[in-house]
Amino acid sequence: MRRPVSLLLLAAALAGGCPGPGLIVEVTRRPWGEVDGKEVELFRLESRSGASVEISELGGAIVSLTAADRDGEFADVVLGFNDLESYLADTNPYFGAIVGRYANRIAGGRFTLDGETWNLPQNDGQNSLHGGVRGLTRVVWDGEPILTEHGRGVALRYRSPHGEEGYPGNVDFEVRYVLNVDDLRIEAEAVSDRPTVVNLSFHSYFNLKGEGEGDILDHELALPSLAYTPVGADLIPTGEIASVQGTPMNFVSLTRVGDRIDDDFEQLRFAGGYDHNWVVQESGAAVAEPEPVARLYEPESGRLLLVTSTAPGLQLYTGNFLDGALVGKSGRPYVRRGGLCLETQHFPDSPNQPGFPSTVLRPGETYRQVTEYLFMTDRSTGMGGTGSVGRRPR
Repeated sequence: MRRPVSLLLLAAALAGGCPGPGLIVEVTRRPWGEVDGKEVELFRLESRSGASVEISELGGAIVSLTAADRDGEFADVVLGFNDLESYLADTNPYFGAIVGRYANRIAGGRFTLDGETWNLPQNDGQNSLHGGVRGLTRVVWDGEPILTEHGRGVALRYRSPHGEEGYPGNVDFEVRYVLNVDDLRIEAEAVSDRPTVVNLSFHSYFNLKGEGEGDILDHELALPSLAYTPVGADLIPTGEIASVQGTPMNFVSLTRVGDRIDDDFEQLRFAGGYDHNWVVQESGAAVAEPEPVARLYEPESGRLLLVTSTAPGLQLYTGNFLDGALVGKSGRPYVRRGGLCLETQHFPDSPNQPGFPSTVLRPGETYRQVTEYLFMTDRSTGMGGTGSVGRRPR
């Protein structure tokens, strides 16, 4: 049995130098239970700044993530549970998890690739959602501490065998969570031994007031996107790329999330709020280096979150199906719209949408995505809650 290990990963130890004190991150690991006879560990990354993140080998879930407010007080800003069993339950709405092989929805639970049709579990009405019944969310990944040029963290690896959840190919996934002072970087890669489709995303529910601290309607959000992908009543994209201008989907400038969420607008009626994909890159293609895709501001705490990514799309989900039945880490119920997700991704249902960017992964190719969560405050930036999405001040 693996035992709790404390690893202080220092650049000095590995490179013979002396790291700056703000760059030292401690990585610890401890047993967190078992799934199907396999031990699950919980990794904790903690910076000298006081920021920390906890990551489970079950589904690669971000269990906790702390950020400072304008007065320097830290709070956990993601929804989740204290125990492993709650993450295994059917009632877990993917809190903090890696979702895939194909994040979001595939219409009818099927797609055709190179003339062959693949049938997937229909776990969202007639559609397949987030990779199926287990997907990558309810499997145990293998984790180990790492040191990279971006900071210290944990690498998680999982081989998804050919035919798992109906998908073709043996696919080797690696997701690296790296903490550097206050910021979390997520690097994802995948390779396959036969043609398949891959679309990973990361399903943290953010509440910058603190998890369990009511709803997120007073948060202010900016998205640089000028277009989104409308859906039908089943939340499957129609294939259209529509302008956000003149609609409640326009978040080009910081806008209170609750201002238009219940407007009499068909797209909002279909989803019970926001649950849509915004077109981040006009070309529809992924980019080589992370670019700003969202900015979230909470005026009470002064916390600011800048999300950057290489992905071509971003799904905003406003926790419309939370109803107070789930009790979180603080012992408080998660009310409707008690957190929002900013899911960096390829577009939903791309395997069935020839006008969308391709998500096909072939042998010899590598799927890559990088997403960063950059935490600031209105005091540290002097920007307050005004403006649109921009690059982090350096």
